[in-house]
Amino acid sequence: MDRTALAEFLRSRRAALHPEDVGLGAGPRRRVKGLRREEVAQLAAMSVDYYSRLERGGGAQPSTSMLDVLARVFRLSLDERDHLYRLAGHNVADRISGTPHVAPGLQRVLDSLSGTPAFVVSDIGETLAQTPLADALFGDPSRRTGNERSSIYRWFASPDTERSVYPPEDRARQGRSLVASLRIAVGRRGPQSAAAKLAKELERRSPEFAQLWARQEVANRFSDHKVLLHPEGGAIRFDCQALFTEDQSQTLVVLTTTPRSVDQERLQLVAVLGMARFDTSGRSEHGGDADPRRTTS
Repeated sequence: MDRTALAEFLRSRRAALHPEDVGLGAGPRRRVKGLRREEVAQLAAMSVDYYSRLERGGGAQPSTSMLDVLARVFRLSLDERDHLYRLAGHNVADRISGTPHVAPGLQRVLDSLSGTPAFVVSDIGETLAQTPLADALFGDPSRRTGNERSSIYRWFASPDTERSVYPPEDRARQGRSLVASLRIAVGRRGPQSAAAKLAKELERRSPEFAQLWARQEVANRFSDHKVLLHPEGGAIRFDCQALFTEDQSQTLVVLTTTPRSVDQERLQLVAVLGMARFDTSGRSEHGGDADPRRTTS
C-alpha cells in the first residue's frame, strides 16, 4: 500500500469534482476547490475522520468494497479505479467477471435523472445504482447480499415477492427474458464466472429455471414497454429505454410515462409517497441513503 500516493490521488480526485457534479449545492461561502472532505465522507457513507486520515496518508487499509464506493463518488474511469486499487495494495478487480463499479458514462446520465425512475443494472441483474423513484417502485437494493443481489436469482428463488411488481399476464415473458439475458452473460464471462455459477445454482434450485435454461434462448431482456404494479399507485405503464456500455456488461434503464396520462399521475403519487418515507436525518425508513444518486456496494 502506497499511502503517500493514495493520499495524493484522493486529494486530486476530490479537487477535480464540483459540488453540482454529485448533486450538492455550492453554497455562498465555499472556499475549497472541489468537494469538501465532509462531503466525500457523506457520499461514501464513511466517517469524516477515517476519510481525512486516508488523505493524510494514515488510517487502516481500505477494503475493496470501500474503494468501489470511493470510485463511484469520484466518478472514476475503470483505469482510474484500477489505479486506486493498486495504490491501496489490492489486486485489480477482474473487469470480465463483473464489478459493482458503475461505468462513468452511465453514472453521469443517471445523475441527471433524479426525478425519473432509472437504474443501472449489471448483466446478471444486480442493481448497481438507482434513483429515488426507482427505489419507490422496486425497493432498496442495498439491503441484499450474495445471490439475492441478482433480480434473476430472486425471480426464481423468491417468486412470491419478486414477481408481485409485474402483472400476472406478463410474468411468463419476463421470466423467459431474464433467462435469455443470463445466457448472454454466461457466454460473455465464461464457464468459471459468477454468471455461470448463478445459472448452475438456479438449475439446482428451480425446476422452472432449468426448463427455461434448456431452451437455449439468447436475448437482451429490456422490452419497449413495461407495466409495473405499485401497492398505492396501482398499475403504471412505462416506456422503457435502455443504454448499454460498449461491452454490454452494464445497462442504464430509464422508465418514462406518457405526459398528462393516468400513468403519469400515478407515478407522481408514487413519488410523493416515496419522499414521505424519508425523515429529517436524510435516511430512509429501511436505512438507505437519501442521496438521489445513491449507489450500492
